[in-house]
Amino acid sequence: MKTIEVVAAIIHDNGKILAAQRGYGDFKDGWEFPGGKVQAGETPEAAIVREIDEELRVKIQPEKLLVTIEYDYPTFHLTMHCFFSTIVEGTIELVEHEAMKWLAESELDAVDWLPADVEVVKKLKEYLAERRG
Repeated sequence: MKTIEVVAAIIHDNGKILAAQRGYGDFKDGWEFPGGKVQAGETPEAAIVREIDEELRVKIQPEKLLVTIEYDYPTFHLTMHCFFSTIVEGTIELVEHEAMKWLAESELDAVDWLPADVEVVKKLKEYLAERRG
């Protein structure tokens, strides 16, 4: 089975988390943390900054590698490095997504996350609870 290595940004702002709705491909209309494929010779940190600039037209600062998810889809294995991040420059412009929502922690289950992203949401909830103490 083919393995695809990707990065995803868990962008947070004022206690809310950004969810983006895919506008193309096999998983069109599903909700995800934005990001994309790691290119050859690229670090995950560089990849997430590049991908978010391409997809959302903003510059982010990855603060912490929150989790790396390993997930088997029917036709490929996904390795997804997820970075807790903030926007440091620009205003979001949807280039590849149909919609976006800023979700409070209590609203994280309100969208239909893609399967691998469901796992990320679980880890994110644990992390946010730890941060609160």
